[in-house]
Amino acid sequence: MADIARPARHELPRIDELALLAARAGDRLVASAEERGAARWREELGSIPDVLRDGDLRDVRRVAVRARSAYGPKDSVRDALPPDVTEPFLAAIDRLIREIHRYERSR
Repeated sequence: MADIARPARHELPRIDELALLAARAGDRLVASAEERGAARWREELGSIPDVLRDGDLRDVRRVAVRARSAYGPKDSVRDALPPDVTEPFLAAIDRLIREIHRYERSR
């Protein structure tokens, strides 16, 4: 049964748009991990683009935070993949998280 307190994804067009942009950047990041044989990052981040594309708000928030944690100070996806894929994904995830926080504060 759907939670009536939570809006459908299409009712949050800005979050939906940013999640789709992040999904496309995530696709490029996962493809780069595959090309470079970075199995750990491919496995850890591989399902994130699909959730960003199709998940509800709760799932999108959860995977966005998980994606952001891949940029840790001691263990970072930046150490395995080039900046031309890591930085656009990070920027897209950060924009998405900020927009989700803005939405949550407004409720």
